[in-house]
Amino acid sequence: MIDYIKGELTELTPATAVVEAGGLGYEINIALPTYSTLAGKEAHKEQKGEIVKLFTEEIIREDAHQLFGFMTKGERQLFLALTSVSGIGPNTGRMIMSGYSAAEIRQIIATGNVKALSNIKGIGGKTAQRIIVDLKDTVLKIDLGDNLGAMHNEPQMELGGSPASEVKQEAVSALAMLGFPAAAAGKTVDKLLKSDPSLTVEKVIKEALKML
Repeated sequence: MIDYIKGELTELTPATAVVEAGGLGYEINIALPTYSTLAGKEAHKEQKGEIVKLFTEEIIREDAHQLFGFMTKGERQLFLALTSVSGIGPNTGRMIMSGYSAAEIRQIIATGNVKALSNIKGIGGKTAQRIIVDLKDTVLKIDLGDNLGAMHNEPQMELGGSPASEVKQEAVSALAMLGFPAAAAGKTVDKLLKSDPSLTVEKVIKEALKML
């Protein structure tokens, strides 16, 4: 098992990061909070070339070989807990972790907030209840770190100054990687940007996850 990958960040999108380590480029699937943290307060294009460390989980199947990356071991543990629930695969787990921060997810499950979980696309009431029943006690034992909430509550990367077409392109691409049809994603993103052209890529994706 690959515990973590540390190397140069060569590419970054809202859904993936490419980290070069030992002459190899690893494409790592990430959730939105990880994207936001890697991007920092400046446009992500200026962040390429920085040394980053992602804790990883390797998913091997007959038709796919994927790496999922997280900023902390606690986030990875939460992801593994989510995907241990029947009917929750890695992509759905990543979608849940894109809709809320790790600390918020732990709080939602611990307090039995079915409505909040059901706001995530693909998570119906029954699935939300199953997640809560299966993980209510487990999530309280997950150590997310004292600084996790602060890290994810830092000012998000603002892309308001970027062309709307660039924000749309990145948002639609990320939603497609999460399994949504590109055409439907494009229409939803267009609607969001029309109502508020200053939305960041992360905010567009979060809102789209509730609408698609």
